[in-house]
Amino acid sequence: MFEAVEELIGEHADLEKRLADPAVHADQAEARKLNKRYAELTPIVSTYREWKQAGDDIETARELGQDDPEFAAEVKHLEHHREQLTDRLRLLLVPRDPSDDKDVILEVKAGEGGEESALFAGDLLRMYLRYAERVGWKTEILDSNESDLGGYKDVQVAVKARGNAEPGQGVWARLKYEGGVHRVQRVPATESQGRIHTSAAGVLVTPEAEEVEVEINANDLRIDVYRSSGPGGQSVNTTDSAVRITHLPTGIVVSCQNEKSQLQNKEQAMRILRSRLLAAAQEEAEREASDARRSQVRTVDRSERIRTYNFPENRISDHRVGFKAYNLDQVLDGDLDAVIQACVDADAAAKLAAAQ
Repeated sequence: MFEAVEELIGEHADLEKRLADPAVHADQAEARKLNKRYAELTPIVSTYREWKQAGDDIETARELGQDDPEFAAEVKHLEHHREQLTDRLRLLLVPRDPSDDKDVILEVKAGEGGEESALFAGDLLRMYLRYAERVGWKTEILDSNESDLGGYKDVQVAVKARGNAEPGQGVWARLKYEGGVHRVQRVPATESQGRIHTSAAGVLVTPEAEEVEVEINANDLRIDVYRSSGPGGQSVNTTDSAVRITHLPTGIVVSCQNEKSQLQNKEQAMRILRSRLLAAAQEEAEREASDARRSQVRTVDRSERIRTYNFPENRISDHRVGFKAYNLDQVLDGDLDAVIQACVDADAAAKLAAAQ
């Protein structure tokens, strides 16, 4: 069992030697690549060594247990520990999402429900900003379109990790499960009769693409400029600073108006466009993959109504994995870890089942 790990141990040792060579760090991009791979392999190697040691300890306890009952009683405990290590190692060996370490662009759009939906979109944005603050990520509002009552018709925010994240703790690794339709049940601020309404907002999460990852032909773009609208500074509604970019081959349209200069808005729009194109390419690859691969990504299907936020009961429910908790107020204040972890665990179990 786990014969393939021996090869990974060799790769891990080779990486350790290379990273100890000062010459390697002259190329920062190469050094980051090696460090990333080393960090991926380290938990596999350490768990495997612990697993092998547990096997040796079991054999020793069995031998000594023939003469000493105390060692015989220890065998069951050691066997249980080794079973846990076996499960952990199997999970570590499941192929990881290559985008897990990427930063993301997260978009929230109001949906059904008019002004109430826009207010809920604002609540979701605040939830994600608070969560990012809790885990130490940086956030940057790229563009927003506010509603009359202070909510958001749509908003795009870049979420970035500070430094190298541990395996499985990257921004995409945690937030990729948030994409989908989020439903809210509550008495709207605009409701005079105290009736509970249901509305929805959509969340789209895409890995932020580097320029080298997505090649965009300038001839494939139609760029329109127009005057910004909505609340803002003196330049709003006075200059053609807002930018709308249409990617003609795919029909993807991105617009930005938050910045005062046309150039800044164009740069922000291109960031969003690159990420959407990368996500589209990845989704196409997933569609062409095997049935097993498709089953692994089911929990991140953006077309599903994924979650309900029930204010009267202070309840949050994730319909994909059966998660339910009665701490909605805390979740909306950024305490998202338990909700996200339930999705991570369900996705890992699906991948593990598909790999067996």
